[in-house]
Amino acid sequence: MFRFFENLVDPYTAYDEVNTPPTRLWPFMLEYSRPFMTVFAWTAFLSIVVAGVELGLIYYMGRIVDLLGSPPEQVWATYGTELILVALFILFLRPILHVVDVLLLNNTILPNFGTLIRWRAHKHVLRQSVGWFENDFAGRIANRIMQTPPAAGEVVFQVFDAISYSLAYLIGAAILLMAADIRLLIPLLIWFAFYALLVRWTVKRVGPASQAASDARSTVTGRVVDSYTNIHSVKMFAHNDHELDYAKDAIEQTRKTFQVEMRIFTIMDAVLVTLNGLLVVGVVGWAMALWMQGQASVGVVAAASALTLRLSAMTGWIMWALTSFFRQLGVVAEGMETIAQPIDLVDTNGAKPLALSHGAIQLDGLSHHYGREAGGLDAVDLQISAGEKVGLIGRSGAGKSTLVKLLLRFYDADKGRILIDGQDIAKVTQDSLRSHIGMVQQDSALLHRSVRDNILYGRPDATEEQIIAAAKQAEAHEFILNLEDPQGRTGYGAHVGERGVKLSGGQRQRITLARVILKDAPILLLDEATSALDSEVEAAIQDTLYGMMQGKTVIAIAHRLSTIAQMDRILVLDQGRIAEQGTHAELLALNGLYAQFWTRQSGGFMKPEAAE
Repeated sequence: MFRFFENLVDPYTAYDEVNTPPTRLWPFMLEYSRPFMTVFAWTAFLSIVVAGVELGLIYYMGRIVDLLGSPPEQVWATYGTELILVALFILFLRPILHVVDVLLLNNTILPNFGTLIRWRAHKHVLRQSVGWFENDFAGRIANRIMQTPPAAGEVVFQVFDAISYSLAYLIGAAILLMAADIRLLIPLLIWFAFYALLVRWTVKRVGPASQAASDARSTVTGRVVDSYTNIHSVKMFAHNDHELDYAKDAIEQTRKTFQVEMRIFTIMDAVLVTLNGLLVVGVVGWAMALWMQGQASVGVVAAASALTLRLSAMTGWIMWALTSFFRQLGVVAEGMETIAQPIDLVDTNGAKPLALSHGAIQLDGLSHHYGREAGGLDAVDLQISAGEKVGLIGRSGAGKSTLVKLLLRFYDADKGRILIDGQDIAKVTQDSLRSHIGMVQQDSALLHRSVRDNILYGRPDATEEQIIAAAKQAEAHEFILNLEDPQGRTGYGAHVGERGVKLSGGQRQRITLARVILKDAPILLLDEATSALDSEVEAAIQDTLYGMMQGKTVIAIAHRLSTIAQMDRILVLDQGRIAEQGTHAELLALNGLYAQFWTRQSGGFMKPEAAE
């Protein structure tokens, strides 16, 4: 039974991905609700039926009170069959209706609706560009991905568990009172008018207050995760107190926004208790007055009393349900600031996979300044032949990393274009472009998974033998065999910790190299590929790197000039432009920037001239 209801909706069902999702709240909710529309309709229907059944029982209680005025033998003789049928309904049919209603809510909607939103939101965010992620806290993004789905699920739950139920109950209560005596409707309507004003006052304030509180919580998460992610820097600079103060500002803001939210609820409770008192006194008092005048039976008084007491008990629940509804909408609205952002770097319409035949690269008037007036690249023209090995050097901030990021299309160029084998990379699919490029970065961060999974990232369909062969080429196999994590996993199954923190810099770099070796892409980008290695390992790796380069188009960034001296050509970038280019010997003979850098080498490193 559970499995049937749990599988009524597939949260991973195929859907049309869009680059610009709805940015308004209700269209956003509607878009995610489409697979659930049939289930929602049945749930709403059953919620109304359950409310009707509850009202029917209250009505029947009044009828029983009136029947008790007759002799017992007459009651059983006249109404015995009716009483048995009602009892059977209460014992069997009523639980079935209630259980099906609960199953649809608890087992079909809640688990699957939140899962669908989290899956699609994560899928959408993963499509965002590198630059998009660089402009926000990873912790805040993750927090919004995690807190929005349960909030949206709570919104849907309250719609069917409380709002539709309570509306049906209220309308049914009015009909029952009107059927007993239309005058009993007057105090109910007066109460409802004041209750509606209280709901309006509460809802108007709780939505913005909840959104502010949710945003404050996300900020706290972002700051805390930022501290944990960079815990080595925190400890190294002895900045525990600084990080505490940094987090405390956000935590205090969270406390203040939560205080505002709670003041609203306290005022709501105080007014609600007063209104409920007026409801009970008004309806029950009037019913008793009618009974005293002989215009209402004891059963009417009993039913009116039960009804108003039930409504009085329900109003607090309804109000909390409504405030929870709008409060969770505030959380969803805050999450939409991340989830509903348009994709800022997309494949063009009709983009085709890159058809790489040789690996020639051409830059035509390439410029990119990250939205600033300076920095990055400025009108660079460059031809790199297929299979050519090019070294790239320059002061920090000269544009080396920018060129690599543009080549990978992590950003779109401000001006100009990049061609690979004559194809504009802005007009091919991003995945196909990056699948043809292997890159080893200076920051050799790894995934918090096993060594095997990290190497397999280069080629997921590789065999175990191919993984080991790549690790051996990268001089990593021996130390991998000796690894063991706290859970007792060893060798290639050992987990490396967040960003590979459990390994040394050299070990991380060698696993990164193994991953790129396994990928075996025709274009190879090396960004300080051996910077984290000691001299002995670097000497062994150099042979591996030169072996990797055979038959590939290579761009290698290095501050250690000795590592690129054997390249076919060396480019010197300065202030975003190519200042010099040629072989090592030609550039030394030119006696320009490269010759200055070479002269300044100390231990094989280039002296930095400026901050990145």
